[in-house]
Amino acid sequence: MPTTKLARLALEDGTVFHGRAFGGSLKDFEGAGEVVFNTAMCGYQEALTDLSYTGQILTMTATEMGNYGVAPEDIESAAPCVAGFVVRELSAIVSNQRATRSLSDWLADAGIPAIEGIDTRALVRRLRMGGAMRGVISSVSLADASDLDLVARARAIPSMAGANQTAKVSPRCGGTYTEALGEWAPRGGMFVETKPTPKGRAPGSRFRVAAIDCGAKRNIYRHLVERNCDVHFLPHTATAADIRALQPDGLFISNGPGDPAVVKTVIETLREVAGEVPTFGICLGHQLLALALGATTWKLKFGHRGANQPVRNLLTGRIEITSQNHGFCVDETSLRAAGGEPTHVHLNDGTLAGFRHTTKPIFSVQYHPEASPGPHDSAYLFDVFVEMMSSRKPVGAAEMERAQAALAAI
Repeated sequence: MPTTKLARLALEDGTVFHGRAFGGSLKDFEGAGEVVFNTAMCGYQEALTDLSYTGQILTMTATEMGNYGVAPEDIESAAPCVAGFVVRELSAIVSNQRATRSLSDWLADAGIPAIEGIDTRALVRRLRMGGAMRGVISSVSLADASDLDLVARARAIPSMAGANQTAKVSPRCGGTYTEALGEWAPRGGMFVETKPTPKGRAPGSRFRVAAIDCGAKRNIYRHLVERNCDVHFLPHTATAADIRALQPDGLFISNGPGDPAVVKTVIETLREVAGEVPTFGICLGHQLLALALGATTWKLKFGHRGANQPVRNLLTGRIEITSQNHGFCVDETSLRAAGGEPTHVHLNDGTLAGFRHTTKPIFSVQYHPEASPGPHDSAYLFDVFVEMMSSRKPVGAAEMERAQAALAAI
């Protein structure tokens, strides 16, 4: 059952919400970070373990959370990584035969502070009007810290702009990822079942993918493994020599947290190697590729976070409902000047959601084609990457259309 211990959420604009504590620990807790919101109806477990939320307090807009508990198979990293969690109502029961524990107990073990019982609709309206804000979740009593004290602490938190969060979550050394989608694999598509062989190699050979891991979600790697790829992940400090030593068929750059413009190590490495082999980026990886080519990025007012974000594929004209989690965006004008061409656009605000290079085998998207949670409309992009590794040519409209049509036929 939810506790009766009181807690507060204080924002830098002076707003303070009062609710009830859960998660955290048995003692008083406090968590600080940028307060953002996610519009997905479910998928709290995947969101809480998405390393892109590092340094952020996550608010879910759906009314009730925790009703299906926690299943170990559904996590996207080793443990919850958010700075705090905010919900309208924490479910008093868990109803799911796959669950092994409750959401509250799971967060408590991870030391993640959480608050329920506040008006999340009012909170989200404030974030939409004023933008993502710094905030503090605290279960410390009023006698020990007033509302004004918590607001002052929120204002003292460093801004997400200029924050290199990637250095905190990237693996310290390289390794391989071997788990495929398993029972969640789609039946059909271009490459999921045909298992193509890289050109010039023995039949049955797998594509070798070097992945710069800036905080990757596990389901991204599962999609690549499912499509006959050997995934060799590298830390964000990997050099061009480290990548070339693997002799990869393709290069992948993952999602991750923080301001892309300050992840200098990856930008410099990509500036040297991007385009030597077929290259694919997702979310932060999309931003880092654009920066390496010479484009610029900027911070969105409140970001795109949810599993219901509409995107148009400009090469095929098809609409995708996508899963997204980012607070920064690539500037389209600077991208075009750097040799990039937009391939996808976000239909809510017209921002850039994907691009390809006009002469090099490079493409990327701002959103998450692996979903988890979310719709599978964009899973075809992994097929496009495999086809690009097969042909070693820049991605075109024909490849996009063929992959989308194959996915739609499943």
